[in-house]
Amino acid sequence: MQVNPIQLFDAESSTYTYILSSPDNRDAVIIDPVDRHWERDLAHVERLGLTLTHVLETHAHADHVTSAGRLRALTGAKACVPSGCGIPPAEMQLEDGDLIEFGQHEHIAVLHTPGHTAGSMCYLWRGNLFTGDTLLVGGCGRTDFQGGSAEALYDSVTGKLFALDDATRVWPGHDYKGQSVSSIGWEKRHNARLAGRSKPEFVALMSALDLPRPKLMDVAVPANRNLGLAHSV
Repeated sequence: MQVNPIQLFDAESSTYTYILSSPDNRDAVIIDPVDRHWERDLAHVERLGLTLTHVLETHAHADHVTSAGRLRALTGAKACVPSGCGIPPAEMQLEDGDLIEFGQHEHIAVLHTPGHTAGSMCYLWRGNLFTGDTLLVGGCGRTDFQGGSAEALYDSVTGKLFALDDATRVWPGHDYKGQSVSSIGWEKRHNARLAGRSKPEFVALMSALDLPRPKLMDVAVPANRNLGLAHSV
């Protein structure tokens, strides 16, 4: 059975969604699903004969609406979210160091990596690191809203993610340049925003970005705090 991540893409928001499956039974986990693609994602699960047991969010997204609530309703999967992101309907409010168990022997390690948002988390499974917006291929997420902090992001990446084995594969939450996967070793040496920069240099760089506000932020964030469902609780 497939043990490598299945990577799926949403062209509108440049978001990656991932499906992980257990080799010892038919359990599966999905990370950062996008609402407009819930049928596509379920079709992948069904085509491979899998059973969706967990839906994971890396943070409360500002650029797209999640399908976590819909997938939970259709499959009975547990919604798992960072405890610091204010998503009360989820069954599992994750803390740093938690383990998400699925299949007979599989577990996903939870790493709290604040910076893009205050609650952002990354997930480590079988040498694969799912970084959300914390660490991108050659870059990183913005830090100017939702409790973001350039100082915190620098510490999260350099102190926690760059401490992982260099061979650890980096699977980002977004990509805007046609790049799908990297490694911790490559990012340590080549990341355009972080490699070789001191914290003050990184903070100055991030403060000068002057990025536009995400177009869907006012819709997406409230919806995502309710697992993508229309009415918040």
